Amino acid sequence: MQPQTNASISSGSGLDSFNLVESQLLAPAGLSLKHLDRALGALMSRRLDYGDLYFQSTRYETWTLENGIVKDGAHSVDQGVGVRAVCGEKTGFAYSDQLDEVALMDAVSAGRAIAKASREGKVMVSRRALGQGLYSSANPLTSLGDGQKVAFLADIDKEVRAIDARIVEVIANISSAYEMIFVLGSDGTQGADVRPLFRLDVSVIMEQGGRREQGYSGAGGRGDFPLFISDGTATRVGREAVRQASVNLEAVPAPAGNMTVVLGSGWPGILLHEAIGHGLEGQKLLYRLRDAGQNYN
Repeated sequence: MQPQTNASISSGSGLDSFNLVESQLLAPAGLSLKHLDRALGALMSRRLDYGDLYFQSTRYETWTLENGIVKDGAHSVDQGVGVRAVCGEKTGFAYSDQLDEVALMDAVSAGRAIAKASREGKVMVSRRALGQGLYSSANPLTSLGDGQKVAFLADIDKEVRAIDARIVEVIANISSAYEMIFVLGSDGTQGADVRPLFRLDVSVIMEQGGRREQGYSGAGGRGDFPLFISDGTATRVGREAVRQASVNLEAVPAPAGNMTVVLGSGWPGILLHEAIGHGLEGQKLLYRLRDAGQNYN
């Protein structure tokens, strides 16, 4: 489970996020910070207390291997821009799933329509809010090639099957997402963040004596696939799925019937109330209705 990777692992930082957002989110849409400043200025041309522009792009990918065969693969892109305009107690929202200057200005026009006065609002000089880098900004969708991802899943399938001869089915799935956001506010706030996400899920079915049971395990986090490929997490996920299925095969039915229950003082009293208290309350209400001479069926 050690495929070669074509991307280095680096710690993300606030400045890295701004550079990536400008080059990978704004630039492909033909937008620059000048376009955004112009749009924000147009938004605040009405009497607004506050306004902001919110850009977001999310790329998602998933691969599923079932019994050694690729059964499913999907790739999707969601992106757009949202505009918020605040005037007193009124808040207007507008959005577009297109990222270009025309769509941006259309959203601005719709958002500022909540304010009818013609006095200009104020726009402060923007400043970048550089947050602390908590995870890598590497793109998990591109760190491994398609063939490498399939080979990685095939290695998991082979290794899991070798753990126990009772395994009859293995399903391995990897999914990843790469999200970029950018916010520009009339109060001068300028924020950017790049959020990678990856996950591995393994499900196995074991059979013994005509009985089948399933086990499942998964792991992931914000970062890149090489992060948990290199430290053996993928192997541990597969072994945990096998362990759960093995335990289920040996499981026996839980005992049933009337049992003696001993409750201590304190919170267990609530359990007693929920178990029988509501019924007693209903019975007490029926008695009160009867004493008041009312019939209740």
